[in-house]
Amino acid sequence: MSLLAERLKRIKPSPTIAINTKANDLKRAGNDVVSLAAGEPDFDTPSHVVDAAIDAMRRGETKYPPPAGIPELREAITSKFKRDNNLEYSIDEVCVTVGGKQVIFNAMMATLSAGDEVIIPAPYWVSYTDIVLLCEGEPIIVDCGLAENFKLTPEKLEAALTPKTKWFFLNSPSNPTGAAYSADDYRALAEVLEKHPHVSIFVDDVYEHIIYDDFNFVTFAEVAPQLKERTLTLNACSKGYSMTGWRVGFAGGPIELIKKMNMVQSQACTGTSIISQWAAVAALEGDQSFLREWVQTFQKRRDICVSMLNQAAGLECPTPEGAFYVYPCITECLGKQTPTGQTIKTDEDFCNYILETEGVGIVHGAAFGLEPFFRLSYAAATDVVQDCCARIQRACAALS
Repeated sequence: MSLLAERLKRIKPSPTIAINTKANDLKRAGNDVVSLAAGEPDFDTPSHVVDAAIDAMRRGETKYPPPAGIPELREAITSKFKRDNNLEYSIDEVCVTVGGKQVIFNAMMATLSAGDEVIIPAPYWVSYTDIVLLCEGEPIIVDCGLAENFKLTPEKLEAALTPKTKWFFLNSPSNPTGAAYSADDYRALAEVLEKHPHVSIFVDDVYEHIIYDDFNFVTFAEVAPQLKERTLTLNACSKGYSMTGWRVGFAGGPIELIKKMNMVQSQACTGTSIISQWAAVAALEGDQSFLREWVQTFQKRRDICVSMLNQAAGLECPTPEGAFYVYPCITECLGKQTPTGQTIKTDEDFCNYILETEGVGIVHGAAFGLEPFFRLSYAAATDVVQDCCARIQRACAALS
């Protein structure tokens, strides 16, 4: 009898973490390596947020957290949803989790039974499918390529729905592409979903503050209020407030679902560190003006990436509306040979080639469910991003 559970055969380690680890190992070994694999802002957490955490510790806020989150943070979350998203939630309709990923895990663990289907547009964030699989659900992957600007169309959604569909996932702006859904996009999807009352909608808004040009961010339940009671809206402090290590996620949704998610969390980890929760209160309620400067910096880096990668031989790089990723297509690089005579057969081959020859860690598109692409995160210093794009240009030019 094996010690390990059969369910572990359904999942795999996170590819983004694995590639980042490999790049860091090469760097520690003395190689000139830069990893643009991880989606982590290079900015420090705002000082007023750090100060709030220190103040909390000094006044003794170091005990066990309530599973649902401290009331002060849940109040701040309801205010945030009202202020930013025009969504009304009571304190009992929101929850606090150990990062955004645990919102997904708690929700899927609380709702999925063996064989339940979850529609996930590809490309997708790597953890969506594995969390669904771990909770005994069945991911139904729907390809959304360049022609659709990486967004799901109503026609493809309708075709994917079945009586077994329990959830439909949306992520805007997207990880890994940066593509974002407009209000009209959401309305068209809502028309389809209204005809299928057995389907719930999971919306991941963690990049909502990182939006470029004149794009207007909206969340699904804001545009489709008739579906609010079937919608769970995830957010987190990680990306917009550069608080990845503080591990604070949150969600708003139907009260019965939130209760069951809190029950799962109470048995899994109790809750998020109270110190982090008080920091999150300061993040949500405090000065937001720094976001403007951060987004301007991200946009400058985006423009560098799009310009330089589109100048690289064999690459096609769309311009994202948000987040801090680009997702270039490498179709024209497939079948070419490296200077050492190896053939580029897949996007994973391409990314390994870039890492081994130019020391740039990027993630192959297969990890996100759509080939042949790669994801590059420009959440790094601007000069580093520019240097890495120049290295990729050099590597592409060397293919024959």
